[in-house]
Amino acid sequence: MSEAAAAETTHRRARASPGPSSAESHAAAASATGPDSAPASERVGPSDRAALFARALERYESRPQQLAMAQAVGEALAGPHHLMVEAGTGVGKSFAYLLPVIEHVVAQRKRVVISTHTIALQEQLMEKDIPALGRVVPGRFKAVLVKGRHNYLGLRRLMQTSRRQGAMLVESREGEQLRRIEDWAYETREGSLSDLPFTPLPQLWQHVRSESNNCMGPRCETYEKCFYQRARRNAADADVLVVNHALFFSDLALRSRENVSFLPDYDAVIFDEAHTLEAVASDYFGVSVSSRTVEALLNGLFNERTGRGLLAMLECDPLRREVTAVRSKADALFAQIGLLATGNGTSRLRKPPRVENLLSPALHALAVKLREVKAQCPREDEQFELNSAADRCVESAEALEALLKQQLADCVYWLEASNGRDSGVSLRAAPTTVGPILREALFERVKSIVLTSATLSTGGEEGFEYLRDRLGVVEAQSLRLDSPFNYREQVTLHVEAGLPEPNDAAFLPAACEKIKTYLEMTGGRAFVLFTSYAALNQAEALLKDFCAANAMRLLVQGREMARSAMLAAFKADGRAVLLGTESFWQGVDVPGDALGNVIITKLPFSPPDQPLTAARVEAIEASGGNAFMEYQVPEAVLKLKQGFGRLIRTASDRGIVVILDKRVRTKHYGRKFLAALPACKVEVHP
Repeated sequence: MSEAAAAETTHRRARASPGPSSAESHAAAASATGPDSAPASERVGPSDRAALFARALERYESRPQQLAMAQAVGEALAGPHHLMVEAGTGVGKSFAYLLPVIEHVVAQRKRVVISTHTIALQEQLMEKDIPALGRVVPGRFKAVLVKGRHNYLGLRRLMQTSRRQGAMLVESREGEQLRRIEDWAYETREGSLSDLPFTPLPQLWQHVRSESNNCMGPRCETYEKCFYQRARRNAADADVLVVNHALFFSDLALRSRENVSFLPDYDAVIFDEAHTLEAVASDYFGVSVSSRTVEALLNGLFNERTGRGLLAMLECDPLRREVTAVRSKADALFAQIGLLATGNGTSRLRKPPRVENLLSPALHALAVKLREVKAQCPREDEQFELNSAADRCVESAEALEALLKQQLADCVYWLEASNGRDSGVSLRAAPTTVGPILREALFERVKSIVLTSATLSTGGEEGFEYLRDRLGVVEAQSLRLDSPFNYREQVTLHVEAGLPEPNDAAFLPAACEKIKTYLEMTGGRAFVLFTSYAALNQAEALLKDFCAANAMRLLVQGREMARSAMLAAFKADGRAVLLGTESFWQGVDVPGDALGNVIITKLPFSPPDQPLTAARVEAIEASGGNAFMEYQVPEAVLKLKQGFGRLIRTASDRGIVVILDKRVRTKHYGRKFLAALPACKVEVHP
């Protein structure tokens, strides 16, 4: 079959009304219905919560901490007021906030957002916890998992790509995957990436995904079947919205900057895994442009090397040459910017860089010409594609201008340059502090916000003050609930106080000798956590022969294996040793015998030359504060608590935690680290 004939065949298939029926769409909506609805006055009260937990869970164990948290969350929602809850591992905090949330939405018909950091927790809430409570709580409610728009297949864009694949697709794999996506479009109920049985090539998904500035709205022939529009209607009809932090703060930034939103309005928010909020909010209230995003934009229009792209499809020769000229300006500009990078490739820009920005004017000019071509284009869907590309050109031009001229107030600016397979240059800016932004945009507008995590407090009576200040939380009550686990019986903490100082060149070789001792003690089954890739790489060289000789599989972050695959391999092995950096300090759950040893090589202070850290330190010092004790130590304490928390995930887990950094014993601030950890048996080795 010829390429043209194949394109026409797939075009007909894609146009034959893929997507779920109305009944299927309704069935796909995550919802829950309890027993017969009752008047609000008869609805469940705090005294009945233990009974409801027992009915919802087969092997329920009464936990006073869980009931105390549920009571506090219920009062915060009813008050309304803000609440911060540190709930140790094993408290059952998801049930503790879900039950009062469900009670609240059933009785008051108000909408509550539950925001998490990890997909794993979202799946737990939607697939296990909410359905379990929905079966026992009197009344009806609807809970929906809300995903970002780019997660959804765009049916019109799928048909367009199928029709023009000869001009759009470069690799043979793209054509094969396109046919699989077309078949899947008839079967899927929700049309989202998580439902697709394979991972599509990024450049292909970019052609077929739903996009806001490429949406025809009700004029689109696939509007009624549109997966994204159906998801929006489901969300608008829901009582409980489950989202991730990235989506929440993306929406909040839109509300703040442009007074528009894609989440429906809500009355209260529960932030689980709330210790990550500052980092996520900084990303979404900041601005970034990279050479890769500009390259992808231009390649989508026309790739001179392959002869493919939107303009190849429309046969616009003059505009193709214009795209090639803009690409030359982009290459020249990012090459100049890349020369400013130093050291590890991340460099703070304290003042606007002296580079000639010919790219922003060129992108603006290209946008004008795209809109001129759009006016002459006979097909409405192709007009939208051109308009979307023009919008992205303008957005990139404006962001680049703002970054290079440093037009954003109270922000820190930096560049990131990388080499190798994923080489490229990024310009970034982020608020020096998000506290004032979140205070105005969130905590003063939403009357009840609950923040919870196993690590919110740095310890002591003032333990919540650090995050309260960093996040701009106003007038919040706080509650600290210890884990029900018996850490004195389950954990031994080993502190190596005789090693060299962590900044001494002799430290890592000596530390690796100690690591070998503890790996022998537990037969592998260990996470070894580092604060930098440089230290991790050096340790790999020092440990690989030992691990091989002792039949311990060595898994190293940053190699070919993805993080999720590394974790699965670790769990399956039984004697594995995993060397990990920041992402393995938190959000990783390995219950059972697979993990019996967590080794912390250094206290997890953020690198002082990291641009955001440096700018925040300077801001605190400029206002007369002590940045080390007010910011760097509390931040590191919370990270250490996260790392420690990887070990004990159930009441039957046993193991050791090892701290190789002598500063917890030799420095005055070291006591803060040890005091913040759960009370357990401690062995100090001089």
